[in-house]
Amino acid sequence: MDHATLGIVGTGAISDRYVQAGQIYDELEVVACADIDTERARETAAEYDIEAMSVDELFAADEVDIVLNLTPPTAHAEVTLEALEAGKHVYTEKPLAVSSAAGQEILETAREHDCLVGSAPDTFLGKSFQTCRTLLEEGAIGEPIGALAVWGSPGHESWHPSPAFYYGEGGGPLFDMGPYYVTALVSLLGPIARVAGTVSTPRTQREITSEPHAGELIDVEVPTHESGLLTFENGATATVQTSFDVPASRLGGFELYGTEGTISLPDPNRFDDPVYVHTAETPRGEWELVDPTHDHPGNRGLGVVDMAYALAGDWDLRASGALAGHVLEALEAVRTSSETGAYRDLETTCARPEPLPRTFLS
Repeated sequence: MDHATLGIVGTGAISDRYVQAGQIYDELEVVACADIDTERARETAAEYDIEAMSVDELFAADEVDIVLNLTPPTAHAEVTLEALEAGKHVYTEKPLAVSSAAGQEILETAREHDCLVGSAPDTFLGKSFQTCRTLLEEGAIGEPIGALAVWGSPGHESWHPSPAFYYGEGGGPLFDMGPYYVTALVSLLGPIARVAGTVSTPRTQREITSEPHAGELIDVEVPTHESGLLTFENGATATVQTSFDVPASRLGGFELYGTEGTISLPDPNRFDDPVYVHTAETPRGEWELVDPTHDHPGNRGLGVVDMAYALAGDWDLRASGALAGHVLEALEAVRTSSETGAYRDLETTCARPEPLPRTFLS
């Protein structure tokens, strides 16, 4: 296989990014799309010169190697399972599912049908986090001790055209933004052993101020201020806070601490932001800008390229369903820990993804 063909299910705003990835990466070719809104699917197909199909037709199409699942989070498991039952490999947007149990059902179904499952986020494959991984491998900051990740916003109702799903099942800041941070942490530190958490829901309703639903109220069904303490199998710890209740902050950031220094990590929602390091040799109060160790373009779709390589031959799938399922259990555990007031030992684990070659795209 010199490239993989993709059929997209779900033609919302993010689909443009993935169709464009098919134009950027030689390893990918988008050939079809489907949506429950058939008119929207036809418009996407016409814009990008691909074929519009029904979902069932796309699952049955011989010309589709990978189903790219871009549906809302509550539909992720249903669509992924149907595609796997049809014998298709699946790459899905995050989270893998809205519950850890559903995520594990996906992985078991994939094994039964000898299919691959991959999941966003794939930003840890970008050159920023691959550079961070190189720093760790080279011992730039000694042995990892811990990490701090803080992300906050006032909420998505001020800018997103249809923000209600962020406040329903599968939503909330931890399930929306947490996958970026926790996936990046697992890629750097390895699997998580146990989790403690505390969450809150300061407001039970939100008013939309963005068009076209300005003035409408959203019922909030999930926590909107969430903090987790993660203990990794290697003994390192990380504090992760995500919130839709932060009007403004100067403390947002992401840092990794070691016995010999600190890495100032980039935004894990991006592929190629700068990386900084401070060690004993760095003057007090200063940070050293790190030259990227990897040279490949960053764009949504790297995870699908990763899957294309895995389908082609001797290649470990890095943005794997096992990784996404482990991250999903950790996120869910933050909330269940808050409910029970006790640590949650994770039942899943995953391999720490192998570093990418310095240049790996064709």
